[in-house]
Amino acid sequence: MRLTHRPVAEQDLAAICAFTQSPAELFYCFPKADFPLSPAQLQAAIEQRSDSTAVLLDGSVVAFANLYRWESGGVCAIGNVMVAPAARGRGVARYLIEQMNAIAFARHRAREVTVSCFHQNLAGLLLYPQLGFTAYGIEERQDKSGQRVALIHLRLLRAAAI
Repeated sequence: MRLTHRPVAEQDLAAICAFTQSPAELFYCFPKADFPLSPAQLQAAIEQRSDSTAVLLDGSVVAFANLYRWESGGVCAIGNVMVAPAARGRGVARYLIEQMNAIAFARHRAREVTVSCFHQNLAGLLLYPQLGFTAYGIEERQDKSGQRVALIHLRLLRAAAI
């Protein structure tokens, strides 16, 4: 298994849109989007964000994320984290988050990187602490059906990542 990464390209959008298999999965990674995710919705998000990154497994796009906040010397926030169903459980998300951390710390000289994860996203909640993230807050939100959900905010301090 050979993982690489690069900036996302327009020809990646359709494949990335197919990563989320249900409205709930899409909500975890892109709460404002409507299911099914369309290339137009994804492109609009990319245009408002920074460092949109695709992960490739043996040449095929299998993961995506970007930064929705980026402050030079400040805080960078990772968002839109998506992994193709066939690539889940294979270390792809770990690789993706490590690359996003590296971009935040090197390119933006961030002092901390944050990520937010809905309480139903067990895979994310188990992964982020393994990568050094610690929880610092919980925010009540509503899902698309109006149900209460908890959004857990986690952070990785630069000193902890070095």
